Amino acid sequence: MIKKLKNTGSLDNQISFSNEKLFTDLSHLIEQSRQQVAMQANSILTILFWQVGKRINDDILQNQRAEYGKQIVSTLSAQLENLYGRNFTERNVRRMMQFAESFPDIQIVSPLATQLSWSHFIELLPLKSYEAKLFYAQLSIEGKFGKRELRKQITSKAFERTEIANLQSSQNENFPINTFKDPYLLDFLGLQNDYLEKDIETAILHELEKFILELGKGFAFVERQKRMIIDGEDFYLDLLFYHRSLKRLIAIELKLGKFQAKYKGQMELYLKWLNKNEKQEGEEMPIGLILCAESSKEQVELLEMHKDGIMVAEYWTELPPKKELEQKLHLALIEAKERFERKNLL
Repeated sequence: MIKKLKNTGSLDNQISFSNEKLFTDLSHLIEQSRQQVAMQANSILTILFWQVGKRINDDILQNQRAEYGKQIVSTLSAQLENLYGRNFTERNVRRMMQFAESFPDIQIVSPLATQLSWSHFIELLPLKSYEAKLFYAQLSIEGKFGKRELRKQITSKAFERTEIANLQSSQNENFPINTFKDPYLLDFLGLQNDYLEKDIETAILHELEKFILELGKGFAFVERQKRMIIDGEDFYLDLLFYHRSLKRLIAIELKLGKFQAKYKGQMELYLKWLNKNEKQEGEEMPIGLILCAESSKEQVELLEMHKDGIMVAEYWTELPPKKELEQKLHLALIEAKERFERKNLL
């Protein structure tokens, strides 16, 4: 009798364990399917909104009367909202029209709609350039950003900062476009004006995931204060990353104050050591990023940093007011373009 009870208990345990595993597996399948259904429904709805906007735009253009356009939108939206709900308020219908106008190619809209929600597209609509819209759309997809994070990237002018960096990158194949930004916004670190360099490093490590997202997709953290022994002397690189798609080590140095010419020689030494001692088979030459409070653009140009696989970018410890930020970035972009044009003329 005792033996029989033991067997029954063992069987019950096996059944219980089997049920738990089966339940977990089925739950996983159901959740996957629910996500796929939600994504598919979102994609269909977003494309519908594009089609509605496109159809209204074509009708208004065909009639070539501004007054007709105002009247037809007001009338149509009221009819659609009454029949199909709040998705078709006049405000939303006008967004659909703007959507179709801002993204005129359905071949581009369709794949984006499978990965971005209508809320994402609403955040993109006010952007002036088509290139910026596509940049932030791709950034959201790669970073799996919600609308709040997308809004933050737009507010911090990620597109403009990447464009400035790309002008520096375009002078040499070592720096594929959209890899770096200039300047880097370290406002999330919460540093004061009297910060020390070690405080920046500590804060970056503490907020490492955010910092990697700021650098861009593909960066993987390798080591902080990488020790290099050269002629019996110890040297320490601030931060070492690896970029998966570039297949390169990325050496990062953080500097207080303005860029100085000696920083180039220091980074060259680090890159040559990394190339000799750390580069693995199949990897490309390491490249370096020097982050300074001020980048000394003329010195950077004269030193031809890009030829040695080195890029210099500024970092800001707080985000300035929107107008000031736009003005600073506008001037920086003009300067970068002028430097690039002068380089091409030589």
